[in-house]
Amino acid sequence: MNKRTTMVAFGLFLLTVVVFLDLVGNWGRLSGGWANLGVFFEESLWPPDWSVLEPQSYPVCEAKLAFTCSVAWLGMVETIKIAFVATMIGFVVALPLSVLAASNLSPIEFAIPARILLAAMRSLPSIIWAVLFMIIFDMGTLAGICAMSFYTVGYLGKLQFESMEGIKNAPLESAKAMGMTRMETAWLVAIPESANNLLSHLLFMFEYNVRHGTVIGLVGAGGIGLYINTYLKLAQYDKVVALLIVVFLVVVVIDFVSMALRSAVNEEGDVDRPSWSSLFLPAAISSAMHPTPMKKVSSDESE
Repeated sequence: MNKRTTMVAFGLFLLTVVVFLDLVGNWGRLSGGWANLGVFFEESLWPPDWSVLEPQSYPVCEAKLAFTCSVAWLGMVETIKIAFVATMIGFVVALPLSVLAASNLSPIEFAIPARILLAAMRSLPSIIWAVLFMIIFDMGTLAGICAMSFYTVGYLGKLQFESMEGIKNAPLESAKAMGMTRMETAWLVAIPESANNLLSHLLFMFEYNVRHGTVIGLVGAGGIGLYINTYLKLAQYDKVVALLIVVFLVVVVIDFVSMALRSAVNEEGDVDRPSWSSLFLPAAISSAMHPTPMKKVSSDESE
């Protein structure tokens, strides 16, 4: 780093320390906090109550695998379903909005309103959206799906239009020289050029929504958070810990699956991997968009 960068970094560090000390205020109130946490952990949190993996007494479980009737399984599956539907709805709505918000794809009179709309949708926390939709639809999964979808549009839209603005100018200039319309440029150039980033954002958002399903469930919007809220009210913290461990394990699995998918569509380097379009388009169209380059034949081989 050069001297200027070092000074800026050091200044930000000092500013962070000053603001942190101002927010903490009286350090005396923190005395004994760790001891209290240790007592609470030993008496209420540990060991986890794994009865959440046992089948519920009502209704009668008729499944071959008993644990599929458990609170943990039912709540987690419902959370994953809510997160999946909300993520896909959010992605479909956010994609055209991100095209409108990208300054290199849309005129300023469209980009600014689109950015304001995306900012408004992500400015409210998901739990507030959940409360608002519960007033409309009552408690249940529909309120959770709508709440997740709204803030997913806000977050994904911002990530997507920033990815589109980050692509190189050469493909866009070529499309303009060929006489392509803005819509054609966005669909045939901008989206394919930034598609790997878009896919990464989509996978990250799905993982985020699975984790955040525990939060919106606390207000009755369905999913495993609904069970966590029930156990919190009953002060059954050992069951809460067990459910949180289940959520953690599921998120880890989703993260590994996402990493494998991102690796599979990585187009960098000479590794022969499928392109992003192979996930969404038929093989013929995908191969036409990304033709395999012919290997150069050396003079020795030609002889």
